[in-house]
Amino acid sequence: MSGVARLESRQRLGDTVADLELPSVAGGTRTLGSFLDGRRGAAVVFWSSVCSHCIRYDELLGEFAARHPDVALVAVAARQGETIDQVRQAAAERGLRFPILHSPDGAAAVAFSAQQTPRAYLVDGARRLLYRGAIDNFKYAQDSEYRAYLEPAVEAFLAGRPIELPETPSFGCAIRSVYYELPKPLP
Repeated sequence: MSGVARLESRQRLGDTVADLELPSVAGGTRTLGSFLDGRRGAAVVFWSSVCSHCIRYDELLGEFAARHPDVALVAVAARQGETIDQVRQAAAERGLRFPILHSPDGAAAVAFSAQQTPRAYLVDGARRLLYRGAIDNFKYAQDSEYRAYLEPAVEAFLAGRPIELPETPSFGCAIRSVYYELPKPLP
């Protein structure tokens, strides 16, 4: 069984996702459960301040709360080597208005079986996984082939309808390097 299949087999739609406590870029620590207080659900997006694919979604993620006040949004920066200071700097420079948590050891990515950024997860108020995958098909909205995935999942969830595509493949920047790390520098 491949590494990808093994990771995905640990997390199934309908399972309860982990309620990890992580440092917030805004200061202090937060849990996923704390974002759910008073909300019907949450969208958790594995995100990176240096991923070119994630930059494309800055505006969409920034407007998420206005579009879906009953669904919390939280980004989790879990990319290997990405420091909280780098994330804070990028958030300030780009004017990001959405909450960002930091998982410096990548434990959050392992718990969610996330391997790249961006990757979205929609959970209900009990943290049950309803959707997992891409935000969209990485086309622009004006493109005739554009297809949103996360937005329709959120809309179906809020309307009490089944989610048409509860899982989609995602793409983007690797969370953990696939390159071999040398134990010591070469001479």
